[in-house]
Amino acid sequence: MKTRCAWVGEDPLYIAYHDDEWGVPKHDDRRLFEDLVLDGAQAGLSWLTILRKRENYRAAFDNFDPRTVAAYDEAKMAELLNNPGIIRNRQKVRSAVQNAQAFLKVQEEFGSFDAYLWQFVGRRPIQNAWKSLAELPAQTALSEAISKDLRQRGFSFVGPTIIYAFMQAIGMCNDHVVDCFRHSECKAMSG
Repeated sequence: MKTRCAWVGEDPLYIAYHDDEWGVPKHDDRRLFEDLVLDGAQAGLSWLTILRKRENYRAAFDNFDPRTVAAYDEAKMAELLNNPGIIRNRQKVRSAVQNAQAFLKVQEEFGSFDAYLWQFVGRRPIQNAWKSLAELPAQTALSEAISKDLRQRGFSFVGPTIIYAFMQAIGMCNDHVVDCFRHSECKAMSG
């Protein structure tokens, strides 16, 4: 029996997410945009709720192509708000479009969102060594700094707690607890 982080529970979808995705360093701009939008959509909800709707989100948001999402108009946003497969929250839908527009500006300035984002950690994941879930912070000074910079660039739903969850998801920090089998595997990916 593999030892996993305590937050995983028994849901097979959550187990697969933990075992295959969470904490793995991501550098693909489309995937980074997807994770940023989904972490914003999660605000006030459980991650499992979002994970269960992820395929619906991919279909509804044109596979998270930032250029396509940035061009969404009021009619498209109204269509999304009538889509029962996603979280139908006007602010969150509008935020996805606003964030796509800001995302494109960052890509233009830095060459990629990946180059912009990973500069905050010197392009190498932070290796934490938490012994228990209780030790994990909800936010850090770094997530506050990234959040502030993103907001200044026109992003929304990017508060420090959302950004820390995003950092964990995309592997900017290895927050698997040390006795989780994925801790050492993700640490080895930081190369």
